[in-house]
Amino acid sequence: MAKGPPMGIGIIVFTLCLLIFLAFRGVSILILAPTLAVFAAALSGLPVLASYTQIFMPNTGAFIITYFPLFLLGAVFGKLMEDSGSAKSIGDWSVHRLGERRAMMAIILSCGLLTYGGVSLFVVAFAVYPLAAAVFRKADLPARLIPGTIALGSFTFTMTALPGTPAIQNAIPMPYFGTTAFAAPGLGLLASAIMLGVGYGWLHWRADHAAHTGEGYAQSLAPDQLCEGTEGLNTLPKCPLPPLAIALAPIVMVVVLNLVLSRYVFPRMDLRYLASDQWGAIDPSDIIGIWAITLSLSAACLSIFILNPRWASNLFPSLGEGATAAVVPIFNTACLVGFGAVIATLPAFDQLRESILSIAPGNPLVSLSIAVNILAGITGSASGGMSIALDTLGARYLELGTAAGFAPGVLHRVTAVATGGLDALPHNGAVVTLLAICGMSHAKSYLDIFVVALVGPLLALAAIVVIASL
Repeated sequence: MAKGPPMGIGIIVFTLCLLIFLAFRGVSILILAPTLAVFAAALSGLPVLASYTQIFMPNTGAFIITYFPLFLLGAVFGKLMEDSGSAKSIGDWSVHRLGERRAMMAIILSCGLLTYGGVSLFVVAFAVYPLAAAVFRKADLPARLIPGTIALGSFTFTMTALPGTPAIQNAIPMPYFGTTAFAAPGLGLLASAIMLGVGYGWLHWRADHAAHTGEGYAQSLAPDQLCEGTEGLNTLPKCPLPPLAIALAPIVMVVVLNLVLSRYVFPRMDLRYLASDQWGAIDPSDIIGIWAITLSLSAACLSIFILNPRWASNLFPSLGEGATAAVVPIFNTACLVGFGAVIATLPAFDQLRESILSIAPGNPLVSLSIAVNILAGITGSASGGMSIALDTLGARYLELGTAAGFAPGVLHRVTAVATGGLDALPHNGAVVTLLAICGMSHAKSYLDIFVVALVGPLLALAAIVVIASL
């Protein structure tokens, strides 16, 4: 029998806290997510086996079906960038030009460029990590700071705040508020500056503190990583280091080709056939982004072979190694999607959602901010929390905002920025994936992610809500 609402809400909170705690203790998400999903279903009086086979697994599988090409190609691209010497070439140049003190900024800007160009943050993590490892090794910065640095460049200002970003978090509000990706550009730029300033200030302080205590690149690595890192310092990559222009070309290709395909090529093609049942009966806009990134990454991978013809044969083993590296991250993330789907079916979830959405009804900006943030935190998904809030009360928020004198663009920007706060809790799929890619644990690196991807965005959100409310 289903539990009453108060107890049901307690089950949701308890399960979420248990997931976060055990993830911190190093228990695999592959085990945690399905176990705690069915545990929550059992406590709520739902059929355990049906919750697993009919809710958890279909949602987990749907995520893998949709995003496997991105994880696969992203991992292969990152491995090719590493083994071709391109990542090290860019890393050496970045440290030389910007100085060791600005090594982190070089990585942040690299991530920002890619994500603002429309590249998935999962792909950015795969592609930039080898570059980050090379730069941090060269500058002798602690490897544990790499996840926070990548998170700042890809999970924050380019995901929710920077006007024109093609991120899904900036696209979802458009049909609800009748806006464009450039909604409220002033507020977006302000929020971006705050996120970047807070995040970089924190990372810079952490690096200075590590330098004073004598901690360098190797100290935060696991023993097996330490061996790999030490070997990497004494041997050349599979290929001699290419010139900077050749090293940068694949990254530039990803950004430019993705923009051209997603903005100009695919939108002008006759894709009406996708509306038929044979092709899934989908809207072209639902798949164009995946197509564009898939082709862009495929072309970028091919370009690495073409641009390094003398050493192309040395790179073929990288294809298999990169493909293998994609498996754990995508299954980690997909299992968390399945976990969130089960939680959303619990009897108490509807009441919890309505309670959250009714917070601070006097100011729609405050209510919207809190609602989206809390729902994103519960589901572990920025887009998931936003979708729940807007599906339920999007029209109502537009009505309240218009009555209070807020332009639809302001509602759009506040909604987008609000998704980038509590979504970065430890159970978030992007957080788990990033840590897995970097070979770091929550205990070693989550504090930095917490500050740059949660505290900074929340401060930015508070600032634009206050300014917009004046």
